[in-house]
Amino acid sequence: MKLILASASPRRIELLTLAGYAFDVQATDTDETQLPQEAPEAYVRRVALAKAQSVVTCEPALILGADTTVVLDGECLGKPGDAEAATHMLHRLSGRSHEVLTGVAIRRSTDAVCRVTHERTLVTFDDLPAAWIADYVASGEPFGKAGAYAIQGRAGTRITRIEGNYHNVVGLPMASVIRLLDELRLLDEPRS
Repeated sequence: MKLILASASPRRIELLTLAGYAFDVQATDTDETQLPQEAPEAYVRRVALAKAQSVVTCEPALILGADTTVVLDGECLGKPGDAEAATHMLHRLSGRSHEVLTGVAIRRSTDAVCRVTHERTLVTFDDLPAAWIADYVASGEPFGKAGAYAIQGRAGTRITRIEGNYHNVVGLPMASVIRLLDELRLLDEPRS
């Protein structure tokens, strides 16, 4: 069965490719606004599922949606809209631990059966000097990334501790993805 990634994220594309999957990419225009009073876990799961459900295909396919957010003091830090927002986020993350949550949803197009999960990783930054933050923001790397950083980029050199799945912080917890894909494929196998 064909696999479709409901995202144009270069990081997610790279992780699926490294895992050996052949897949198509169909980016979605899903509203990623967090609902009032919505818990971070519920938020990433809901958005991942909305992405998986938004892809339309006539072929039998497994459609993968994912959404990642950074959580600090119970607040979701999404993608910064400008340099000021990125700078503010990085100052808040400096010298502290935070959670990275990724929701993963896979929908089977033939019968709309879905599997949804999320993964949590704890990440700790070293103290980030103001000059480093300014230089990092000027590099452009924080934009388009939850929490204003990319662990696989320059910010990774300032992380002192990670507890959990590294690929989750990159944006796609591959062990969870593989498990859900296997579950959905097993449902297709005839029972004796």
